[in-house]
Amino acid sequence: MTRSNQPTVALLGAGSMGSAIGRALTQAGARVLTSLEGRSSASAVRAREAGMEEASLEALAACEFMLSIVPPAVAIETAERMAPVLGRASVRPVYVDCNAINPDTAGKIERTLAPTGTPFVDGAIIGAPSSPKFYMSGPHAHRAQVLADAGLVVRVLDGPIGAASALKMSYAGITKGLTALGSAMSLAAMRNGAGDALVAELAESQPALAAWLAGNVPKMPPKAYRWVAEMEEIAQFIGDEFAEHRIYEGAAGLYARLANDKDATGALERFFNRRA
Repeated sequence: MTRSNQPTVALLGAGSMGSAIGRALTQAGARVLTSLEGRSSASAVRAREAGMEEASLEALAACEFMLSIVPPAVAIETAERMAPVLGRASVRPVYVDCNAINPDTAGKIERTLAPTGTPFVDGAIIGAPSSPKFYMSGPHAHRAQVLADAGLVVRVLDGPIGAASALKMSYAGITKGLTALGSAMSLAAMRNGAGDALVAELAESQPALAAWLAGNVPKMPPKAYRWVAEMEEIAQFIGDEFAEHRIYEGAAGLYARLANDKDATGALERFFNRRA
């Protein structure tokens, strides 16, 4: 398929995931625009290396699709920033929020954009930047299926706005929650002189779990700061009326600490690398 047959895509966010998505789209022939206003020099380099074009907010609003791939803490703020521009656009893009947010937050973003007449799709990304899958839900989700021809793996859910976000919250609550649990208990074991015994026992009685933790915990520290808001979103997704929401409030606190505690993260890396 030639570029002329591919959609134009506005990409909000040029982090590691956003840049990887931008690269997949441009390699498939799509034209990808992004705004680098206020972004770091590293983000600018990533965006250009991915083949994305720097453009004004007005140019972004003229695209066929707009993908929001930003930290969950600024997902609403990003929609609020774009709403006035979208309201002035003659033809509005399909706005796909791909962030790790809970269904209530997705609903707030939909309501933020509703006065502009912008079609909204609740999206969720599952997987590493090298192999992401996009889950979409809501009445306009089928319109995003065309992105499957533009280099993305797209799966449309038979559900309302919030279904894709609920899937992301549930999946991340298991995977990143397990990473938090493994990190917390390993640090506690080491503080109390049981680190070596825990490594040995996990290897003997829980080899699959030991291998999973060894493959995931050492890769977590550089991402910990980004996971804080995601854990808070998961806690809200569960709901204050359920005691288990506190598990994820605790995970958010753990990741906030590990984002700055080099001694603890170094200890975790050494701990799990011993059995890798």
